Amino acid sequence: MERPKVIFVDAVGTLFGVKGSVGKVYSQIAQEFGVEVAPDIVDKAFIESFKASPPPVFPDADTEDIPQLEFEWWRRIALNTFESAGVLPQFADFSSFFGELYIHFGTAEPWVIYPDVVQSLSNWQHIGIELGVLSNFDSRLYSVLQSLGLSHYFSSVTISTQVGAAKPDPKIFAIALEKHNSSPEEAWHIGDSIEEDYQGAKAAGLRGVWINREKG
Repeated sequence: MERPKVIFVDAVGTLFGVKGSVGKVYSQIAQEFGVEVAPDIVDKAFIESFKASPPPVFPDADTEDIPQLEFEWWRRIALNTFESAGVLPQFADFSSFFGELYIHFGTAEPWVIYPDVVQSLSNWQHIGIELGVLSNFDSRLYSVLQSLGLSHYFSSVTISTQVGAAKPDPKIFAIALEKHNSSPEEAWHIGDSIEEDYQGAKAAGLRGVWINREKG
């Protein structure tokens, strides 16, 4: 197998995951605001709300407006999650709760790096392969990578909210490739979603590599 010029990796579910579960983190912070709800109920509601939301892309937005649009995108998901879980009326101040939740996910605290990640990144960097992150996350990714000590491995970060296209759209892959002056044939993309990462990469001409992080 020929060595690639660049390897792109997805972020959440590939480089790092949520400690415990999203439902656990949401319910713990909700508890601080006087709202009691079981993590498994929140998990189920979150998955439904997340899947029902439109992709996090804002193609016509001015750059300075993107952080607020990201915040609102996630706020709707959280609102729908707690509404579906049947506890939304229990919040005295949902805006304050969500503000804290949103900041929390921009830190290292709720995340855990998968055991194979640092060694793999170090090996690839050592043999001269360029590395980039290619993610449907949002601008908080920069602070998360920094706080997890992963930033220095990557010479590019391409995020759907900032480029107006989300995986599996070929456009986001093309934008990432441009940053490395690379052709699709010279690049790999590794991710945990068969549709967004593996099939998306292949459709854009890259080598798609699927990684299964599911416990089982």
